[in-house]
Amino acid sequence: MSQSPFEHAGSLRIGTVDFVSPDEIKVALDIEAPESVALNAGAPRSFPRVNSYVLIPVDDGFLVGQIEWLTVERSPFPKRRGMQDFGLVDLPYPLRKMSLNPLGTLRKASSGTNSEDEYNFRRGADALPSIGAGVLLPTDKQLRSIIESGERRRVKIGISPLAGNAEVCIDPDRLFGRHLAILGNTGSGKSCSVAGIIRWSLEQAKKMSGSFPNARFIILDPNGEYSRAFSDLNSPAKARIFKVAPTDGTAEQLLQVPLWFLNSAEWCSLTQASTKTQRPTLIQALRTVRDGQAEPTENKSHDIRRFLRTMLSIIRIEKNSGGPWGAFPKPKSFYEKLAKWKDGIEPVLTGLAGEEETALKTLVDNIENLCSPRRLPYAHFDFTRQEIDNLLSVASLAHSAFGGNEGDTIPTDVDAPREFKGESLLRSVEATAEMLNVAEYAETMLIRIRSLLADTRMKSIVSDTEDLTLQKWLDTYIGEDSAKSGCITVIDLSLVPTEVIHIITSVIARVVFEALQRYRKLNVVTLPTVLVMEEAHTFIKRYKEDVENQDAASVCCQVFERIAREGRKFGLGLVLSSQRPSELSQTVLSQCNTFILHRISNDRDQELVHKLVPDNLRGLLRELPSLPSQNAILLGWASELPVLVRMNDLPQSQQPHSDDPDFWNVWTGKDAEGGTVERKTDWKPIADDWQGKP
Repeated sequence: MSQSPFEHAGSLRIGTVDFVSPDEIKVALDIEAPESVALNAGAPRSFPRVNSYVLIPVDDGFLVGQIEWLTVERSPFPKRRGMQDFGLVDLPYPLRKMSLNPLGTLRKASSGTNSEDEYNFRRGADALPSIGAGVLLPTDKQLRSIIESGERRRVKIGISPLAGNAEVCIDPDRLFGRHLAILGNTGSGKSCSVAGIIRWSLEQAKKMSGSFPNARFIILDPNGEYSRAFSDLNSPAKARIFKVAPTDGTAEQLLQVPLWFLNSAEWCSLTQASTKTQRPTLIQALRTVRDGQAEPTENKSHDIRRFLRTMLSIIRIEKNSGGPWGAFPKPKSFYEKLAKWKDGIEPVLTGLAGEEETALKTLVDNIENLCSPRRLPYAHFDFTRQEIDNLLSVASLAHSAFGGNEGDTIPTDVDAPREFKGESLLRSVEATAEMLNVAEYAETMLIRIRSLLADTRMKSIVSDTEDLTLQKWLDTYIGEDSAKSGCITVIDLSLVPTEVIHIITSVIARVVFEALQRYRKLNVVTLPTVLVMEEAHTFIKRYKEDVENQDAASVCCQVFERIAREGRKFGLGLVLSSQRPSELSQTVLSQCNTFILHRISNDRDQELVHKLVPDNLRGLLRELPSLPSQNAILLGWASELPVLVRMNDLPQSQQPHSDDPDFWNVWTGKDAEGGTVERKTDWKPIADDWQGKP
């Protein structure tokens, strides 16, 4: 005979509420409540268990509580429902209690009273129970309704072992749109989670659309782990792989990041340019070389026009910054520049005639009028605004006489990715240092630039490639129209020299971000793209903001901070994978709205993770130190509620190269199945490759 709904609900009762607060509910368990296995929920189920779920009837639904802790208290006598007194002497008796975190409300989705009704779960407690309310064990259907709640559950990433293996699904819009952080110790399954989420998302998108998805994932891989994970040729997980030294006969391509991609901040950090002298020189040289004005010519008038154009740009930039008529940075600085310019112009007056000669001679006379009073003893070296305005006027007339126009003298965007060669930059820095009268101070910076251009380890990455245009790079690295060449770009950074790895990473991330900014500007809509940063604690590390000269690591971190803050508006999602969350930039971590937390044993990292979640969910995070591999805690925007999830299995051939080294098998020469394990050692090819020998 079937039970009535009331009888069925009564059979699921396990305890009574005896304490209620907005963030905690305490329950006294009945003596009849199961001790290890519950058989009254429709199927055998472990009970009680920390972080599993129970229900408390409230209003027109059930309050869902997550078990935070269980304990045993001593009671004078056993409290059994329906029996007030046993007539026994009061003796200590164990009474079980548990504490619940209220998570949300479970309601029936349709009218009726049969147990087959569907349920809907929603975060937040509309009403709290009263003292004495019954606590119920959820049925399998109710348990699945809690875990499998939410709209647009599009991609299955695993199952919940605490909820009858209910499917845990996510919405890619929520997961990638507001940034994702995958955190955990080495060997806990982070890399497999990264590879799996990308692969499962693409496979589901292909299944839904019937064709290859128009998706874009760019993986920055500092350890070279992901080449194998996306080696499929006929799946949406097909990847374009870029390496410093591609293996012959494979689909791998040469990683190239042209020098002219670097912006002024990246150039300054790469060359370690000092703030007061070298940085202004380098920025002006970059502005000149991006305009194509650094190449030598045989046209005398053209060279003079270029000289005057640079001179006008320098005066205007310094004027707009508050000088050069003041005594800063040193009293004679602008006077010495004027004398240098006069010495550079006078020799070219010979052979000129007509308007050109008149205009240039007028400029020389004007400069002489400014310099002559300041050659006297005890002269001051301050310049008035009127003197500077007159100089600008005369210099502009001379520039016009040699074919220049007003538009030429407007300062070029120093960060625009316009093509130039390394040798052109060298010449531009030398010429600019002469014009600014700081040649002796720029010599150390020139040495660094020459070293960079001559370094054989870097030539293959930052070489002058005439055939690699900005459009071709964007097509190749971000992806062509409809992602015809593949949905995934894996950029293997494992052999990038340490001196430039932060700058190369910074440039790639920034160019992708700025390309998507301009895509939205021209097309109004965004182009959804996901940027994955493996070993994020190395590239997105905390830095000191008050340091005058930011190093390459700080510049790299600042790029990712900008992406974290603004990327969502331009369709760029960020995925971070790290084993040391305590070292990550707080700006970036605070912008991540979804977390997949694998095993974390370090106390500092645990403390940081605890700060990222609400207080009433910290009980769930106490499992972090003991989580087995492949298990994780999913919480945040992409999940209706925090849930312990066992990630889907990923075949060995699709896993990143992040296995633990098999010391014992190599030592003994045999694997677990009895097969032979060999590790032959021939260091010659390694030494030759290392030393760059053919």
